[in-house]
Amino acid sequence: MTKITFIDAAGQSRTVDAEDGSTVMETALKNAVPGIEAECGGACACATCHVYVEESWVEKLPKAESMEEDMLDFAFDVRPSSRLSCQIKVGPALDGLIVTTPEKQG
Repeated sequence: MTKITFIDAAGQSRTVDAEDGSTVMETALKNAVPGIEAECGGACACATCHVYVEESWVEKLPKAESMEEDMLDFAFDVRPSSRLSCQIKVGPALDGLIVTTPEKQG
């Protein structure tokens, strides 16, 4: 299984197993990761699953599509490494991915 590490705004980290084919958001919800609200359930219709991707992983992910970029306009404290976790598909290439949740969701 693919391992993903979630770090909350206070610096607390937890590494969880992610099912390949799921999304980072689904993995967070399944593992009760704090800081991921996912109000739209992964439809890319809100920004409440916003995460910061660790810099070493940013270039390894597919680029955000325009719908995701538009939704990030509603996120809190957007940074160059900001992504919506509902748009990041889990697969073996993401084993070891590290994301941080923002202080609050948008």
